[in-house]
Amino acid sequence: MNKNDFIQTVSKHMKSIRIEQQFSQEEMAEMLGISKKTLIQIEKERTVANWGTVVTLCALFNDSDILLNEIGDDPVEFVKLLAKEVAYEPKSKTLGGRVWWKVVTTDGDYVMQQNVISSHYRILDSKDVRWYSSFDADDAMHVLARLARNQ
Repeated sequence: MNKNDFIQTVSKHMKSIRIEQQFSQEEMAEMLGISKKTLIQIEKERTVANWGTVVTLCALFNDSDILLNEIGDDPVEFVKLLAKEVAYEPKSKTLGGRVWWKVVTTDGDYVMQQNVISSHYRILDSKDVRWYSSFDADDAMHVLARLARNQ
């Protein structure tokens, strides 16, 4: 899934997310910093949200079951991945990937998993803390080897 696909997916589900979170169109539009008219156009799938609106929605509603089911990962972490924010440091505690993740390989105390929905990769330590995310399998393998070497 690339940035454009993600924008399309979030836009398509914006009405469902609004209803799931129990907000009116007026309340949702105000929270997202867009007009009600723009929100209606997005909800009717006549237009798509812009990147800023998608990022705001993910930040505000990162606990949305709809978002989680559509991307199979924490929405904020996924936005960071799409924005190409890459860091080799602990990021967040995860649930260990029991639903949307398959194990690709392990090295020492680290495991590399692939998301079954978006196909991106992540590296977790033995405590299920995320250290790295990428769409590039080779890059993730190099990071996995480096992390395992430095344990």
